[in-house]
Amino acid sequence: MSALVIFGLLAVLMLTGMPISISLGLTVLTFLFTMTQVPLESVALKLFTGIEKFEIMAIPFFILAGNFLTHGGVARRMITFASSMVGHWHGGLGLAGVMACALFAAVSGSSPATVVAIGSVILPAMVRAGFPKQFGAGIITTSGALGILIPPSIVMVMYSVATNTSVGALFMAGVVPGIALAAVLGGVSWYRAKKFGYPRLEKAPLKARLIAFKESAWGLFLIVVVMGGIYSGMFTPTEAAAMSAVYAFFVAVFVYKDIGMKDVPKILLNSANMSAMLLYIITNAVLFSFIMTNENIPQTLADWMLGNGLGMVAFLLAVNVILLLAGNFMEPSSIVLIFAPILFPVAMKLGIDPVHFGIIMVVNMEVGMCHPPVGLNLYVASGITKMGITELTVAVWPWLLSMLGFLMVVTYWPGLSTWFPKWLGVM
Repeated sequence: MSALVIFGLLAVLMLTGMPISISLGLTVLTFLFTMTQVPLESVALKLFTGIEKFEIMAIPFFILAGNFLTHGGVARRMITFASSMVGHWHGGLGLAGVMACALFAAVSGSSPATVVAIGSVILPAMVRAGFPKQFGAGIITTSGALGILIPPSIVMVMYSVATNTSVGALFMAGVVPGIALAAVLGGVSWYRAKKFGYPRLEKAPLKARLIAFKESAWGLFLIVVVMGGIYSGMFTPTEAAAMSAVYAFFVAVFVYKDIGMKDVPKILLNSANMSAMLLYIITNAVLFSFIMTNENIPQTLADWMLGNGLGMVAFLLAVNVILLLAGNFMEPSSIVLIFAPILFPVAMKLGIDPVHFGIIMVVNMEVGMCHPPVGLNLYVASGITKMGITELTVAVWPWLLSMLGFLMVVTYWPGLSTWFPKWLGVM
């Protein structure tokens, strides 16, 4: 009964068009003050202890690093390097877009930032080269979603905060699935380009490839700074986020010089705005998780599933359906912070690895970002391409279907997510 009241109230508030963060807060406060006897002091204590986590500090730092890289010309150099490597294959510029998205995802941690940074450069180039706009839009919209799967990932940090799972293990677990999904999206692009006879570039000589690599090396080295630093134990994921922000600032301002010191305050302000929005959602989600636990909703759900003989296979299928449906109405951070505290205890009772479960949730978020009505990547790509949401939805369907197939593989093949971190000894 409590669950119906809580989710019913949340759904009503969201349907009014109220922001998800405020909807969460009002739902929690209304339920606490009208249907429970929880002391106000314990609510305040839970609020402060819930957000008093060192991992949360990684979020503003990764956002800041992503903003410096987005405005700092790193994306353009990565596209040049990717084009020199795969541009001579069928659909060359399209494949370069997938590869550039994967590389930029490995330094930004954000899907919208990846779509903007890569799409604003490569989409006009693809149209000039003779590619249909729909083809380029489909590639960039879906490949941009790699930004939350290939580490570092802000959504993975959110999952870590909600479930107390190791951020470092999650980052390492995202490497192999991220590369595999990039290969799947690239394969779809290559097949469609070959089928419809889309143009390809001349094969770049070795010297041109080396020059392109040298130009992009400063940006690519950030991958080594973050992942190498975490794996070697030199610093924690939160410290890696701080290092990435400092490094991105240094590269953008003093190495590439695409950003002047006069631009820095604006970038800092934009990063602060984005960070405040996410941290406000986290604050309200902590309270939402508190009333879920207080009402024993996750435990009741777990007992019901086990009592009815529903095992791991049925549970994971149900999780995918729930998260894909949630993706129709909410953005990834909200989905993770609302559903992880509910579904995670059930997953643990069924013996599902917490890191594997995190990767399943992240891949679901990727799919949700690419389909209407609230697919964030669709709206970002719409702003770049000047295409309507309906037209974009039609454009992305071949890649979206491949992502759904990949989701099934990730869901029922735990080794794809857990092999690499186990080999590295971080889980």
